[in-house]
Amino acid sequence: MSDTSPAQAPRHSRKGLYISLGIFLAVLTAWTAWWFVLAQQVEARVMAQAETLADSGWAVEHAEVRVTGWPFRARLAIPHARLIAPSGHGVAAPQLIAEANAYNPTRWVIIAPEGLVLSRGDKGEVAVRGDAIRMSVSGLTQRWPNVAVELAKPVFTAHASAEVFPIGGAERIEFYMRPHVVEGRNAPGDDVDVLFRLIEAEGRPEGPVQGLAQDGRLTAQLEAVITQASALRGMDQAGVFSAWTQAGGHFTGIRGEVEAGDSRATVASDDLRADEEGRLIGQVTLRAEQPSAAIAGLAGAQSGAVDRTGAANAAEQAGAGQLVLTFRNGRTFLGPFTLAPAPKLF
Repeated sequence: MSDTSPAQAPRHSRKGLYISLGIFLAVLTAWTAWWFVLAQQVEARVMAQAETLADSGWAVEHAEVRVTGWPFRARLAIPHARLIAPSGHGVAAPQLIAEANAYNPTRWVIIAPEGLVLSRGDKGEVAVRGDAIRMSVSGLTQRWPNVAVELAKPVFTAHASAEVFPIGGAERIEFYMRPHVVEGRNAPGDDVDVLFRLIEAEGRPEGPVQGLAQDGRLTAQLEAVITQASALRGMDQAGVFSAWTQAGGHFTGIRGEVEAGDSRATVASDDLRADEEGRLIGQVTLRAEQPSAAIAGLAGAQSGAVDRTGAANAAEQAGAGQLVLTFRNGRTFLGPFTLAPAPKLF
């Protein structure tokens, strides 16, 4: 009798599957080890920087710092953070969170999901809340990193006994910094470019911003080059700009646009610096449309900082065209008329 049983099917080797699984486990193990090394380095550097600041006279406070985010992110959570310079300026937050991709830890995003409290030295504290408060830092291997600060729909509330804040809120506030690159130079020098945007800001009642905007909104965009940026350090009692001024630092290439109610102006200045008292000195040229309305509104502001008589006289003389603001002797002049104290850097 012949054997009619079916032939046994050939058995496929699982060697390839085991090899693939082994490679995956090896990569996962190596990546996990890298992530934990990165997490330990991040935490160690943050704590070392905190100790350095504390040794320099800063007030540094925080609860337990935790690093999470495995496998693809490094997420640093700092609860109850408070960082105050010897000058009295600083920031506090119920929670600060910093995140970076684990495969590219040179770019970090820092957010304050529960808002901030800004300390302004003798002026007191102001709370800041908004839809988003974040800062990104990239290019950490450069001499000067790229920095972007963004506040979406911020609201400012001065604490009791603190000096009022110039604005009550805004649609958006942005600040950007990057290394200043000169054509023909291989690497950036010691200067940085900065850009500031204030979009639809609302002044406090009867304050100078509300008067300038004629009960409307103030929008401004200003850009400049900060020379000798390496001198922007040493947050002592005089503030960061004091040492910078003594080192010869100044602002160059100032350009911008300002819109206050129905008034509009472009802004330009080749050089602004600070005097020994920290007040700006220099000239700013404005090409304005309907400037008299904004100046008249400033004259009506109920603020002791505004020279209402001088502003009223300037409003009568102002017409469309070129105007020159001059900062000298601690005051701000429009032609021969004084408007207010010159802006103070420190």
